[in-house]
Amino acid sequence: MAAALAAGDPLVYEFYDMGVPATSGDVAYGTSVVAPGKVGDEYYMTKGHFHTVLDTAEIYFCLAGRGYMLMENPEGDVQWAEFVPGQGVYVPRRYAHRSINTDTVPLITFFAFPGHAGHDYGTIEQKGFRKLCVERDGAPSFVDNPRWV
Repeated sequence: MAAALAAGDPLVYEFYDMGVPATSGDVAYGTSVVAPGKVGDEYYMTKGHFHTVLDTAEIYFCLAGRGYMLMENPEGDVQWAEFVPGQGVYVPRRYAHRSINTDTVPLITFFAFPGHAGHDYGTIEQKGFRKLCVERDGAPSFVDNPRWV
């Protein structure tokens, strides 16, 4: 981490929310862009979040780049789905999620979720996800997060 910060303060990801009302009858949507890169051997990713209303799902559609959607529920089930251009990823209700860029170009996704879902970033800030996506032998690999051991 220190080496990455010594090289500057890189912009890792951006998201663009389209400002839809936060009501149950509306659909919030936007785009996210995750830059290519790593801190050590861990790929750049979004911060990740649960929805405040836990029983709400979300969809993502990969516009460019490659990577993964890492998901986990409060009971400890961990899943990941690959992002490839033109493919959608469904994030089930009750699952925290984060986008991970494993490519050399930006990972760009479109997302949509119920307007009232909200975002809970605090739960993930405490320990992170149970798995980390790291480079092993030139390829992405999911390994246990030592903060969860």
